[in-house]
Amino acid sequence: MRIDGRDADQMREISVEKNPLKYAEGSALIKVGNTHVLCAASVEEGVPPFLKNSGGGWITAEYGMLPRATFSRNAREAAKGKQGGRTLEIQRLIGRSLRSVTDMSLLGEQTIRIDCDVLQADGGTRVASITGGYIALMEALKTLVGRNRLSTAAIAEPVAAVSVGLLGGKALLDLCYEEDSKALVDLNVVMTASGGIVEIQGTGEDRPFSRADMDKMLDLAEAGIKSLIALQQEALGL
Repeated sequence: MRIDGRDADQMREISVEKNPLKYAEGSALIKVGNTHVLCAASVEEGVPPFLKNSGGGWITAEYGMLPRATFSRNAREAAKGKQGGRTLEIQRLIGRSLRSVTDMSLLGEQTIRIDCDVLQADGGTRVASITGGYIALMEALKTLVGRNRLSTAAIAEPVAAVSVGLLGGKALLDLCYEEDSKALVDLNVVMTASGGIVEIQGTGEDRPFSRADMDKMLDLAEAGIKSLIALQQEALGL
């Protein structure tokens, strides 16, 4: 029995509110258990210098955590004057994941910026940001199509992400914070609807882990991501 009573292959309770923000081109509030992330997609004219005059667009992400998203208050990174390494790593992961399923050549020279703000954290904030960020991105692309700034949504297939880990010798899906902090192995897995792997971030915290353990965790992740993609499609009305 897990800390919160779930089975090893059971996700936390998940809900999605589409377009909770009035002004963003696309937005989503995703709740995965006690992890709540607000994702907003904003469309900006122009692209980074390395893409100028290429005719293609760009998708990037910014990630942040509210000071009281966790048990004790964390100082705002803006007050510190710089972003931490963890923040930079996570926002690059979100951007890579969303670009992996988007045809940039169809965007024109526009940038879509995905802001992921963690309102409350209980493990899995980066994977929730990717899953919710995809919904916000799809809504922004739909907005661009409606404004005749884009001929098609330019998405090849959905993408989502989930955490898995080894705790007490057992593979577990969708770790909450207490499980994540004790896990011998922690993996963050990003996959597409067709089962293509976009990225795996994994660490043996205490010791190396076996290929057999990896396979068990990936099987759990794939099943969890299929359920997340079904939820995304339902939220988007597809």
